[in-house]
Amino acid sequence: MEDYLSVALPKGRLGEKVLALFRKAGIADIDIANVGRKLCIEDEAAKLRFILVKPYDSAVFVERGAADIGVCGYDVLVEQHSDVYELLDLGFGKCAMCVAAPKDFKDEPARPLRVATKYACAAEEFFASKGRDIDIIKLNGSIEPAPILGLSDVIFDIVETGSTLKENHLEVVEKAFDISARFIANKSSYNFKNAEIMRITKLLAEAATEI
Repeated sequence: MEDYLSVALPKGRLGEKVLALFRKAGIADIDIANVGRKLCIEDEAAKLRFILVKPYDSAVFVERGAADIGVCGYDVLVEQHSDVYELLDLGFGKCAMCVAAPKDFKDEPARPLRVATKYACAAEEFFASKGRDIDIIKLNGSIEPAPILGLSDVIFDIVETGSTLKENHLEVVEKAFDISARFIANKSSYNFKNAEIMRITKLLAEAATEI
């Protein structure tokens, strides 16, 4: 089994897109639609072992060496300060990390800005770069109600279409950074399995440009 390359594959829509790209690139052809509770799937012909993980955990598996390569959103890399090699922007899963607030919001620089978010580290770095003092309110569920109910002044969250913001009478105040799916590698694996990892990277890059 040592000759297998392990891949941290995020579950859900992102993982399905990743597998579609792997098939398009001719790298591997597996189906996870009917795997049940199985969390590890092997493609014997491709010598790849796919480890099904939650999207937020993918970078951790790669960084810690449980997987050689993987795919995760750029938001995860920023929030976790992941110590991995970012090899490729796959060009899908596009959205943005934004600051959003009620339409009548007016900032008061004299006091810390109350920011509700799931992404505390990314929020602190973003506002620090602007020299703005903030009070982080860490939430794990829905963020949108926070400013409506007076819990926060603004939210710092991922925005894809903006429809959820509109439904909650919020609007984007500022974009922090763009997000998309990134192909990443464990640093040690990159050194010791470089030829195979770079072969896969090249094939994915070629396939991604055709999307």
